[in-house]
Amino acid sequence: MIKDCLIISCTGKNDKIGLKINNNFFIHNFQTKIQNNELLVSTILNFTNKHKAKIDKNFSILVNCGPGSFSSIRIALSIAKGIKISKKAKLFVFKNDDLAQFNLANIEIMINKNLIEKNLIKPLYSS
Repeated sequence: MIKDCLIISCTGKNDKIGLKINNNFFIHNFQTKIQNNELLVSTILNFTNKHKAKIDKNFSILVNCGPGSFSSIRIALSIAKGIKISKKAKLFVFKNDDLAQFNLANIEIMINKNLIEKNLIKPLYSS
């Protein structure tokens, strides 16, 4: 069961991050006129520090894997993977169509219906 989590939905359109901490839900909307990709790391860091999120092995990160802007999705996944590696957090992905609106009720429905995936795409190496 996912208790505390960071939700990153950066697909190039209506980019948002959400934070669920102790049954409270906070949302940060990005301004559309600036380059969100350059500000995503600092925004996530400031957002989690502001709400005193404890990121550890019991914390989960949910990332929107599209469809959307390839660059935005790759950057969001890279940041989430970095947090996973450094803080031992759990990483999950979801599809844009599985989240009707970016709010706590819909996120909990998505989690309860098992619409999130734990295993990301694994590379296939050929020799």
